[in-house]
Amino acid sequence: MGIDRESDTAANLQIGPTTLGMVRIYLEGDGIDLPLDFDPDEAEEIAEELRAAAQAARKMGKRR
Repeated sequence: MGIDRESDTAANLQIGPTTLGMVRIYLEGDGIDLPLDFDPDEAEEIAEELRAAAQAARKMGKRR
């Protein structure tokens, strides 16, 4: 599956701080149990990428 393909896979996403000062993105779904830990700087970079992707998606949606 590529990043630009639809999927019927369902998953739960949780994001929060850990007791060790990291930011955890936790993904749980059918056969998936994936904790991903990032230092705060990395987490901010991910947040910036999410914002940029959301902005690009809005522009694509308006073109249709």
